[in-house]
Amino acid sequence: MQETDKEIFEKDAKDYLPVFNRYKIVLDHGEGAYLWDNNGKKYLDFLGGIAVNVLGHDYGPLVTAISEQAKKLIHCSNLYYTQPQADAAAKLVALSGLDKAFFGNSGAEANEGAIKIARKYAHQIDPEKSQIITAWDSFHGRTIATLTATGQPKYHEGFGPLPDGFDYVHYNDIEELESMMSEKTAAVMLETIQGEGGVYTPEGDYLKKVRALCDKYHALLIFDEIQAGIGRSGKFFAYEKYGVKPDIVTLAKGLAGGVPIGAFIVTDAVAKAFHAGDHGTTFGGNPLACAAANVVLDTVPKPEFLAHVEAVGSYFKQQLEHLKAKHPALITDVRGTGLILGAELASAEHGRDIVNDCLAEGAIINCTAGKVLRFIPPLIITKEQVDTVILTLDDVLAKYDK
Repeated sequence: MQETDKEIFEKDAKDYLPVFNRYKIVLDHGEGAYLWDNNGKKYLDFLGGIAVNVLGHDYGPLVTAISEQAKKLIHCSNLYYTQPQADAAAKLVALSGLDKAFFGNSGAEANEGAIKIARKYAHQIDPEKSQIITAWDSFHGRTIATLTATGQPKYHEGFGPLPDGFDYVHYNDIEELESMMSEKTAAVMLETIQGEGGVYTPEGDYLKKVRALCDKYHALLIFDEIQAGIGRSGKFFAYEKYGVKPDIVTLAKGLAGGVPIGAFIVTDAVAKAFHAGDHGTTFGGNPLACAAANVVLDTVPKPEFLAHVEAVGSYFKQQLEHLKAKHPALITDVRGTGLILGAELASAEHGRDIVNDCLAEGAIINCTAGKVLRFIPPLIITKEQVDTVILTLDDVLAKYDK
């Protein structure tokens, strides 16, 4: 029997660890770019499970692949081979231009694996070559190592002592990065596009200069594409947009369209640092997750799919610019690319209120970094659905534009 919202809220308050600042709706099912709550109210989803539901909800081929694989084999140990995993790894290698893939269960696991293999690789060059440089306002995960890699002190508070060897620079500041690097630098780890930190894209040839510095100091370049990858930028990998190739790239979120999975992909030179027993996972890359990933990997890289993301993303950004022009006292900047877009508010005062008001009007959006409205919808959204969300935002912003 379906419980009421009140009953579910009370059960959650009693039994679930209170680490999420949840919105007061209970979601029940979805279709395409829409979600329905427990009471039958319909919402246009412009959050996509935080960049996860790249193919939308109830996507037929994905549902079929999961169902058919579940009937055959959901899980087996990584001590054995499975075709879904072999297929998914081959597709990632071909798409990335790198050489070896490993599957975990999440973005944090993917980044943890990337940090481990980078340190192991550097240790073979020099046992003291261990520094990993990341960016302020980055977000790399919630394990202790990836939390430390995250350049946001608010996430560090109360979890010390944190692992040594991490330093931070400002994103897009190549001079600061150069001043921080030396032959002791093992890796530079950057989100190709900063998502949780406020939707910041690389300026000019910043990433090319980062690549050059890594080459100069024999350091690895790690791109975290947990949020910006899987077609979200309009390219399958966001680094393709900027003409730079990393030594390691990490993925998760949209990789299996909603089924938990993460991956890191490395060059052959880096791969040689790991041997049997150096890394592992029980559930990572299981047949069910990889069957789902194969659907995404067969769909998102198609030129027509990516062209759709580019076209709708460009249109959406233009409409956000129009909103900025209409509400200049509220919106100070619009940035992003493809379907990872942000509209920065003048202050953090009304961020959550705007999200709640949009929710009441049937539009699911997000506010990150305190005052950046972030839009990371399913990649299948249409211009007409963009228009609907823009109209809703316009009405909501008018309440605060005084």
